[in-house]
Amino acid sequence: MKLSYYPGCSLKGTAADYDRSVTAVCTRLGIELEEITDWNCCGASSAHMTNHEVGVRLPMRNLLLSMTSGHDILVPCAACFQRMKAADKSLRDNPDYWDVDCYEPDFEILHISRFLASEQRRARITELVKQPLADLKCACYYGCLSLRNPRITDAPDYEQPKSLERIVEAIGATPLRWSHRTECCSGSLTMARPDIAVKLVSDIVGAAKKAGAEALVTDCPMCQANVESRQMELEGQEPLPVFFATELILAAFEGTYPEKQQKSHLVSAEILAKVMSSAAHNSKEVI
Repeated sequence: MKLSYYPGCSLKGTAADYDRSVTAVCTRLGIELEEITDWNCCGASSAHMTNHEVGVRLPMRNLLLSMTSGHDILVPCAACFQRMKAADKSLRDNPDYWDVDCYEPDFEILHISRFLASEQRRARITELVKQPLADLKCACYYGCLSLRNPRITDAPDYEQPKSLERIVEAIGATPLRWSHRTECCSGSLTMARPDIAVKLVSDIVGAAKKAGAEALVTDCPMCQANVESRQMELEGQEPLPVFFATELILAAFEGTYPEKQQKSHLVSAEILAKVMSSAAHNSKEVI
């Protein structure tokens, strides 16, 4: 299976570890990723917040570049996914306005978690697990951009999503029921209004810990960076690591979580290594 791949700016910068885990997991699943040649920034979130036309034309260029490949487009970043979907719908609905002669793409824009959470791919993920992440209690955190507005994202379950929970279960970890799965973390306001960011992150982390979470699991690089970094400002509250779902899948595939990967986190990610070590020890005892 071959897919066009749009990593976006975050995965080539602050979330480079996310890019590595996405590409490694896809390789293990037999999925060939073909990065869109000469792709550009999708404009999230500064462009579409200030100029609608620029906010559409930036992702539009990426769609036009990939149109000839005939492959579906895999987009790991939630913000990039939403902007690509918005541009696609604008082009389909009003091609004359955008002065595009022929926009008849034969592709689907895929968000990473809904793609991996399909029944077939979950079954394959479970088959490839070398070390299940048994006893790791996870609060799956979606944020808002990959789900809302559903008229743009086409998310069928934007109020009660299940894709991350299904992925977490496939690798042997425990997804928890909790209240703030789809609450905004204020990623786009984190620099302009840090006071709002700290309050919302505090609410999210507090709700996850109340449910018994040892870690948060997300698929959004903006959420991951914002929630981990803003926890540094919370007084009297033990921080929680925020893992990418593909990061956990890769750890389960490889049976280890190396110290080098742990260093990519601002909040100590040692809990994952401890859980894996404990699970491996218990497996040996059973044998």
